[in-house]
Amino acid sequence: MDTKILLVGCGKMGGALLGGWLDQGIQGANVHAIEPFQDFAGPFIEQSVTFHGTLDQLDAGFEPDFVLFAVKPQMMDDVVPAYARFAGQTTFISIAAGKTIGYFESKLGDTAAIIRTMPNTPAAVRRGITIACGNASVTNAAKETCLSLLAAVGEASWLEDESLLDAVTAVSGSGPAYVFLLAETMTQAGIEAGLSAEMATQLAVQTVAGSGELLVQSDDDAANLRVNVTSPGGTTEAALSILMGKYGMQELMSEAIAKAVQRSKELAG
Repeated sequence: MDTKILLVGCGKMGGALLGGWLDQGIQGANVHAIEPFQDFAGPFIEQSVTFHGTLDQLDAGFEPDFVLFAVKPQMMDDVVPAYARFAGQTTFISIAAGKTIGYFESKLGDTAAIIRTMPNTPAAVRRGITIACGNASVTNAAKETCLSLLAAVGEASWLEDESLLDAVTAVSGSGPAYVFLLAETMTQAGIEAGLSAEMATQLAVQTVAGSGELLVQSDDDAANLRVNVTSPGGTTEAALSILMGKYGMQELMSEAIAKAVQRSKELAG
């Protein structure tokens, strides 16, 4: 793949994407990264990726097809404006939570092609899900290439309505924490039921991981899979009478998602 990419920030998410791109067939020589902390960069440099400490060090002749911002949201004000020089010749991609397309247009110009995305942390093991949306300047070709780049670390889908990214953030962006909390609470409940901490942890982690994989591979949806494992009058039904009762998991999750959506809107301004 001949796509030329300028990666701005190569922390955990940026590094995961970079590794995925290289495995996907993008030539390392076509990728430049702006990252002041490069202790981890050796394996990427061995694959011909060029690292720079600052934008000023970038080769003058390098013209990226995509500039991907993978820095923390609070750093964007200091980082983004310098990249306005690429507007008109590149498509900008952001993986930063809370920074809207309008924000980037204010820093890069109204006509800049901008794609805003919301990934999640399972991208680190290439099981992430990333949702993207763009402004009117993004071409269909750029959209398709962007989705391919994002799919290097999991699944990727396009969303036409940017306002729905608040809900995406609440469900999948924050979602891994909900799953980790489930494993955490199952572990503690197992300990309270008499299991050792080691055994309770093993049971909880493998049950969550295995159930997730079963859900991915099964033709049944989550509701049917739940019904299939719930025997009338059995232990699962007894437990679900609590988890699905008044003020059960659905009420708690709906309230939690609504709270996260609200906070996402607040952060976006």
